[in-house]
Amino acid sequence: MKILVCMKQVPQKDAPLKLNEGGTWIREDVSYEVNEPDAYALEEALRQKEKHGGEVVVITAGPARAQQVLREGLAKGADRAIHLDDNAFVGMDAMNISKAFVAAIKDDKFDLIFTGLQSDDYGYAQTGVIMAELLGWPHATIIMEIQKSDGGIKVKRELESGFFQHVGMPLPAVLTIQSGINKLRYATLLGIKQAKNKPLRKVTLDEVKSSLSDNMQKVEKLYIPQKSKKTEMLEGSPAEVAKKLVEKLRNEVRVI
Repeated sequence: MKILVCMKQVPQKDAPLKLNEGGTWIREDVSYEVNEPDAYALEEALRQKEKHGGEVVVITAGPARAQQVLREGLAKGADRAIHLDDNAFVGMDAMNISKAFVAAIKDDKFDLIFTGLQSDDYGYAQTGVIMAELLGWPHATIIMEIQKSDGGIKVKRELESGFFQHVGMPLPAVLTIQSGINKLRYATLLGIKQAKNKPLRKVTLDEVKSSLSDNMQKVEKLYIPQKSKKTEMLEGSPAEVAKKLVEKLRNEVRVI
């Protein structure tokens, strides 16, 4: 099977959220990493290739620094990579990123496209399902298991309250992969060395620009969560303090 894995570079989970006066995220001096749900999508693609043969291709969009997620994918076992290389992709919504991906792979014929369930920075969970709609392919979300069957695949979807859904699908198809579907592997030293010689195709903004449109979503402003905690010191004798505390617990906090 020929599988495309869409990957995103996101700020590290402990990266500080610094905003300017206009409420825009200051990204300078921020450390980045692979979006964790996408790492699980890559791992599942590699396991499917090991079972059934084929090719795994990783794709991302963003400035030069985003190439690091592709290098990690290649080091873990992906066969080649596609980089939509332009800083403009950072500000695009999921619709335009999906359109750009579809335009970039128009000459490839994939059996499956994997994305992580959602991104760790915005969490929209839109790219995979939008790509499926643009391609006219069937799709399924929150995938916990994939099995190849005659003429297609069978997948296990995670639902709410501990329920699961089993779905049969024809190929080609798009799947959004749930985190925890598998155990992530580490890149080996040999894999890291081999990654340097694997094909990495760069796609410019001009090559996909005709497929794009105005953003349908835009983040106008970000806010730092306001702290609501306050400390009140109760004064008086021990008996008076105890009485005041009981009154507050009963009338304000309402726990007694």
